[in-house]
Amino acid sequence: MEMFWLIPLFPGASALILAVFGKWLPKKYVSWQACLSVLASFGLSLVSFFGLLRVSAGSLPVIKTLFSWVAAGSFNADLSFQLDPLSSIMTLVVTGVGFLIHVYSVGYMAHDNGYKRYFTYLNLFTFAMLILVTGANLVLMFVGWEGVGLCSYLLIGFWFEKHSAANAGKKAFIVNRIGDAAFILGIFFIFLVVGSGDFRAINGAIEGGAFTQGMATLAALLLFAGATGKSAQIPLYVWLPDAMEGPTPVSALIHAATMVTAGVYMVARMNLLFSLSGAAGQVVGLVGGLTAIFAATMALTQNDIKRVLAYSTISQIGYMFIGCGVGAYSAGIFHLYTHAFFKSLLFLAAGSVMHALSGELDMRKMGGLRKYLPLTYPTFLVGAIAIAGVPFLSGFFSKDAILTQAFAQGRYFLWALGLMGAVLTAFYMFRLVFLTFFGEERLDSHAKEHLHESPRVMTIPLVILAFFSVVAGYAGLPVVLGEKANLFDRFLEPVIHPGHEGHLSIGSEWLLILASVAVALCGIYIAYVFYLKSPRTPHRVVARFPAIYRLLYNKYYVDEIYNAAFVKPMVNGSRAVYDTFDLKVIDGTINGTAAATGFAGKALSFIQSGLVKDYALVILLGVVIFLGYLLF
Repeated sequence: MEMFWLIPLFPGASALILAVFGKWLPKKYVSWQACLSVLASFGLSLVSFFGLLRVSAGSLPVIKTLFSWVAAGSFNADLSFQLDPLSSIMTLVVTGVGFLIHVYSVGYMAHDNGYKRYFTYLNLFTFAMLILVTGANLVLMFVGWEGVGLCSYLLIGFWFEKHSAANAGKKAFIVNRIGDAAFILGIFFIFLVVGSGDFRAINGAIEGGAFTQGMATLAALLLFAGATGKSAQIPLYVWLPDAMEGPTPVSALIHAATMVTAGVYMVARMNLLFSLSGAAGQVVGLVGGLTAIFAATMALTQNDIKRVLAYSTISQIGYMFIGCGVGAYSAGIFHLYTHAFFKSLLFLAAGSVMHALSGELDMRKMGGLRKYLPLTYPTFLVGAIAIAGVPFLSGFFSKDAILTQAFAQGRYFLWALGLMGAVLTAFYMFRLVFLTFFGEERLDSHAKEHLHESPRVMTIPLVILAFFSVVAGYAGLPVVLGEKANLFDRFLEPVIHPGHEGHLSIGSEWLLILASVAVALCGIYIAYVFYLKSPRTPHRVVARFPAIYRLLYNKYYVDEIYNAAFVKPMVNGSRAVYDTFDLKVIDGTINGTAAATGFAGKALSFIQSGLVKDYALVILLGVVIFLGYLLF
């Protein structure tokens, strides 16, 4: 377990080798190296996890300091890593799901010209994400935070020849920088109070009363502003739907399972700060609840299979923030953990559908695919059932834990938002299932001619993820099944500040569970009626409420509003500054200086003719002037 700090090393070293020598390495070697490096990190993460089970809570976290990294007066930041239950769960998710996605990518990207570049970026992302979750201080966390932002930009714009992909990469990078500017300000305020970015020092300062409630609120809100960018929450969520321009395995790894949950991890890591503030926690919960319902409504009308899943991701991260916002940090992390399995499964299965249909994304051009895709269909169905919150699958347990805690804490508005979001989630996910795999075939002739199931290198990861989408939730069974049933909560106890989670009577908990199940089944049934039993119903609803449909279909015109309010004024302002100030003042000054220098050079050139007689004449004149000065 003492070697846990090597977990990020393997994918980092692999990324370096591929970046330097990739062009000369055979494709098969690249595949093996890229995948095995992540598998090695997973193996070490697993060993570290079992090692943690034997360590007493008083000995946590386990810290490994390599050397003093930043030393400036009273401020020091070490290159140090920490292992505790929270970082252990995150490393297992990043490396476990990451390995399966690497394997899937071998088949999905097999014929892409940028194959080696792709795996370089993917390994680099894994390295940066592992730095983020294992760093023992805010400085190292921020390095990983910016590293995953860079890799997100590189992978979203991977097919940079496409104008839309290049723009999506830039959009993701710029929007994330807005949040990150606030994030780094929050770090500065914490340094101002603590004089260190070390998590132990910060928690010690909070427990020692060094933070006033106002300062805690200011720092926590700034950190959370960074989380809204990285984790795609209101108002900085707009980059994530466009990020679907990247390869589908990238969507599964970065924009479903790992990077977008970095904000949730950060809030859980800083749970003492958010709890001290109180107001910041309320903001976290409210933003999460509003985002959950807001994104779910946009998913109702989208026809691009990946964009439906993108809005679903935004919505599900909102649930995680509801959990953190009501103080149930372990419930939020539990949903992060289960979501990693079923959402990466859904994205990879969607990629398998695209692979079968030669890249087709529009669900209106699908239908009846279940008989052609005997492995993709059942695995996708498992993921859809899990995210819908149907009992006995992982999504049910984690979503129910969040809703139960919201109710127990008296946050009834958030509970109602979560319940409404659960109906919408079940509806739009089974709308996707029915439009894609059921009903009449709407395939074009070219797609149908090449229709086929994906190769085993792609379907085996689907089967494994489907298995964990079923069983992962049993690590956190509801309290109604026994005080010690929730192993996940008990494992996180040394990291999560005690006393946050509320308690209800057994009868109340059963009623909440039944309500959660009822709304999930209701959403599935409505989708069945709309898209299988009576397929004309959606058209009649659209005809009756055209304005609402246009509003949802156009995603509330948020992108257009942002373009009008921020993007165009900044672009036009920049052009005006360029035309009036940059060209006339800056360039004018520089060009004027150059012209004056040139004029002076030309004037001096008259006495630098290169003729000896001219130089002799100048010397004679100098002698005459000198003698005249001495005499008179």
